[in-house]
Formats: sequence, C-alpha cells, structure tokens
Amino acid sequence: MKLKLGIPKGSLEASTIELFGRAGYVIKSNSRSYFPGIDDPEIECMLVRAQEMARYVEKGVLDVGLTGLDWIEECGADVVCAAELTYAKQSFGKVRWVVAVPEDSPVQSAKDLQGKVIATELVNRTRQYLCAQGVDANVEFSWGATEVKPPFLADAIVEITETGSSLRANRLRVIDTVMESSTRLIANKNAWSEEWKRTKIEDIRLLLVAALEAVGKVGLILNVQRDSLDSVLAVLPALKRPTISALSDDRWVALNTIVEESTVRVIMPKLKAAGAQDIVEYGLNKVVL
Repeated sequence: MKLKLGIPKGSLEASTIELFGRAGYVIKSNSRSYFPGIDDPEIECMLVRAQEMARYVEKGVLDVGLTGLDWIEECGADVVCAAELTYAKQSFGKVRWVVAVPEDSPVQSAKDLQGKVIATELVNRTRQYLCAQGVDANVEFSWGATEVKPPFLADAIVEITETGSSLRANRLRVIDTVMESSTRLIANKNAWSEEWKRTKIEDIRLLLVAALEAVGKVGLILNVQRDSLDSVLAVLPALKRPTISALSDDRWVALNTIVEESTVRVIMPKLKAAGAQDIVEYGLNKVVL
C-alpha cells in the first residue's frame, strides 16, 4: 500500500520540497516529470497545480496534498484539513488576496466598484466578497499577468500578494483585503478513515509542523554555578522551562533551552554577565511541541 501525495506545482513547489527536506524527506523533481521521487517507499508523489489540488484530493485521485486555503474555498472542496502550515513562496507567513486599483483611480473602497470590471483568478471568492459588500460588479477570470490589466482591461483586480512589491511596481494601490490564506495539508475523507493512511498522514503532519516550528529558533546549552542559576534563568526566554541537568560537580548545572535566533545576540552577553559559562548555540531541524 502507498500513500498518494500531491506536491503543489508552481510558486509553492520549491518551498514545499524545502519544507519536506527540513522534515526529513528527500524529494527530487525535474522539469520533465510530474512524478518526483521521494526517499520513502510508502509514498508516491505527484506534482499538481495548487488551484486543482483540493479537487483531486476530494475525488480520491490523491490521498493527501498541500494547497492554500484560498483554493480550497474557491472550489468548495469537501476535504479534511489535517494541518495549517504557515509558509509561502518567499517567506514563512500568510499571503493576502487584495483588491487593487491604479494609483490615480477614483475608487477608494469596495462600494466604488459597483458596475466595474474586476479581473482575478479567484473568481468565486471575489464574487462572495462583493456580495457581502452589496456590490454588483463584473468579475472576469484572469489567466495571469493580472497586475498589468488595470486600467485598460479592468478597473480593478483581486490578486494574491506576499510582500506587495509586484503591486507597487505596477503602480497599483490596495483598497481592501478579500481574504488571508496559508498552506494547508489536506486529506481525502476516505483516506483519512483508513487506519494505515491516517497514521501515515499524521506522521507527515507531525514532522512538517515540527520543521516549521524550528524555523528561526536555535538551541542554547550552557553551564552555570547553582548560586548564579536564578540570575541566568531571569535572562533566558524559553518555550516552556529550560531543562536543568546536574553535573558531576554538584556546584554546577547544565541548562538546555530553545530561543528565537534573533534574540541570541542580545541575551548571550547577558548570560555571560549573569555567570553562564561554556555557552553553545546549535541549530534545530525540528521542534515537536
């Protein structure tokens, strides 16, 4: 028995393969094949466009896959959301679908879009958004290069953005947000009900979540005399409490903890001043909470 896993083809492909690598899976793809190799004999991979992933998972063509909440809602797929995995093309964060108009457009809010032409790939969610705003507009499907369509081919667009740089480069101004989206690990309902497949999916989920949890964090291990322990603990932030271990010399203990990497340059000198010695910083691949 094998688990059929869908990897998003396109903008999320590289970051997804990188995430699986952090989780301990080696996925190898090439431009000539839609069936990447993976170093787990119980998994078969297939590259599928994120826009179509939820539909194929719902139908059982795939047992499990990764796609955005936006595309799940867009096609109304009935799938199991096994996990939210907050990563995108360029960062470990969420993306936004925004309403954007030319910088010199008189449009200031969604209400001003009455009767206008709006270009987007996210047609159904855009229509739902406009309906909630009480606006009747002509929503047209865009096959790509949506940012270049205003003002000649459309009055406004609804487009995905991570940093906003592409919109600014095309002299577009954001007037509202239609929705936020993040990547989801989704499963077919029948596959989720099968014990072997569900266990396999849950194992993948645990490792992917653990890999994301480790992003931007490092471990610190240090030694400190017991009479300086409280001073050192006052400096250390931690996920919970630092692990404190006795050393062969009863006057000393070892501390092991996890901190945000960005804070190390601030707290390491403070730890030294508080009495810590033999401070070692080490990288993390996964953190299981």
